[in-house]
Amino acid sequence: MPIGKDDTVVQCDFDGTVTYIDIGVRMLDGFAEGDWLSMIEQYHSGQISVGRFNTDAFALVKKDKETLLKMVRKEAEAREGFPRLVDYCKRRGFRLAIVSNGLDFYIQEFMSCMGLDDIEIHAARTNFTDGGIDTYYEGPDGKVMMQGFKEAYARLFLDGGSNRLIYIGNGSSDYPAAKLADYAFVTGPLIEYCQKRKTDCIPFESMDEIISRLEELD
Repeated sequence: MPIGKDDTVVQCDFDGTVTYIDIGVRMLDGFAEGDWLSMIEQYHSGQISVGRFNTDAFALVKKDKETLLKMVRKEAEAREGFPRLVDYCKRRGFRLAIVSNGLDFYIQEFMSCMGLDDIEIHAARTNFTDGGIDTYYEGPDGKVMMQGFKEAYARLFLDGGSNRLIYIGNGSSDYPAAKLADYAFVTGPLIEYCQKRKTDCIPFESMDEIISRLEELD
């Protein structure tokens, strides 16, 4: 299927995809005051939704926002080729949207540090309180949702059948959206996850590889 210009959406995950590390997990590991590991085990085993996990786990983080942002600035590194992918999408007129189960405040900080403040971001919304970080997901319809966040936006981007969707992700939570895409670029655990389910995917390490493949597909 040839890739058009004005009707192409590039939906990209953040933690482990744009970045090499999962910033949210790193934040919990460094600052959560409680047993967040049992919570993430429940999430990975399907016992609780990602919304419930974030709500419960990040309530254990009592540090102020600036302390957490210092960690982001110190430890988070963009995957090779990401700035070039951003430029490529702008040149081609592709709509690039970061859709992440991560938290909005650290994604926004990361993008700002890279001089990419104008990128479209959809992520868990956060409020800093005395009782920890309050998080919630707001879907495309403006309603709070507990799961299916990435898939909801993928379906929005494909609404009406006029858009072509390019998906970029790295984990099992990306799969429901990736399988809807015209082309799914996958890295990390998502490669094996897709292959086991016989879902078409294009593995990558550097985002320069994505640019090259998009050029070939054009």
